[in-house]
Amino acid sequence: MKAIQFHEAGGPEVLQYDEVPVPEIGPGEVLVRVHAAGINPPDWYLREGMKVMPAEMRPALEFPLVPGTDMSGVVQAVAPDVSGFAVGDEVFGMLRFPGFDGRTYAEYVAAPASDLAHKPAGIDHVQAAGAPMAVLTAWQYLVDLGHDVPSVFTGQVHQPVPITPGMTVLVNGAAGGVGHFAVQLAKWKGAHVIAVASGRHEQFLRKLGADEFIDYTRTQAADVVSGVDLVIDAVGGPDSSRFLTVLKRGGTMLPVFFAQYDPDETASLGITVSNIQVRSNGPQLAEIGRLFDEGKLQVGVDSTYPLPEAGSAHTRAAQGHIQGKIVLTVVS
Repeated sequence: MKAIQFHEAGGPEVLQYDEVPVPEIGPGEVLVRVHAAGINPPDWYLREGMKVMPAEMRPALEFPLVPGTDMSGVVQAVAPDVSGFAVGDEVFGMLRFPGFDGRTYAEYVAAPASDLAHKPAGIDHVQAAGAPMAVLTAWQYLVDLGHDVPSVFTGQVHQPVPITPGMTVLVNGAAGGVGHFAVQLAKWKGAHVIAVASGRHEQFLRKLGADEFIDYTRTQAADVVSGVDLVIDAVGGPDSSRFLTVLKRGGTMLPVFFAQYDPDETASLGITVSNIQVRSNGPQLAEIGRLFDEGKLQVGVDSTYPLPEAGSAHTRAAQGHIQGKIVLTVVS
């Protein structure tokens, strides 16, 4: 079979379209013919050699590596101990995350059945492949964590904030993968949603349910918003603390990407800061799948690239300002 792999860390140019063996399945696994694979930040973190982590915390990588965690496809074989899936079933999932052995940039993948759900009938393989990591991140932040593993960033177990009708939720980076799902889930729960993104994404986000829109290239949220119950910051970075002032006392800040907050400052403002490490969860995806079928969730697709052009897809990701997700097409 064909797969994308890299033999050394580096830029998008290290991604090679190679011939590799079809994987064998073990207990608890199914073999999936991949139709599409979603691209996520951990994919390029891995490709770069995990430079995003402090040197002393970086895992030892054994090359060659096939990147990817998210996929949608059709079951080709099922281990004897697996129930609930059969040959011919359409499935989607985020495989073996957190970890580096998802291996979804390939024509076939051996997938833990526990990481899979039946693909919603209302979306195609490209849309399904774009969903898992991003939608599970938003779901585990906002709806149901689904495990009791402490965050590697705080050492604390995250407790999702119950979103009730009338609450105000601000989503920064609202047009991206996690952001556009956070907007929809907050709206589904009855919140008043404020979306922050560049102006080119306004119509996209309003169609997804955003009640208010702030173009950050023209207006700073802190200048026009206050009294927010919950901020989901899907951008992070050194300037994240600028969103603390939009929160009411007793509010919650949920940083999705790396961000540091002064504990004395958040304590003085009465603000709780919490984050998670998203984890694979097939049953949660099955529950989320029903929302796709009911039309309550949509997957934004920024662009698609054929599997051999994975390097170009990673180059597009590095350009930023993504609207939804980037997806690799494997079966046309």
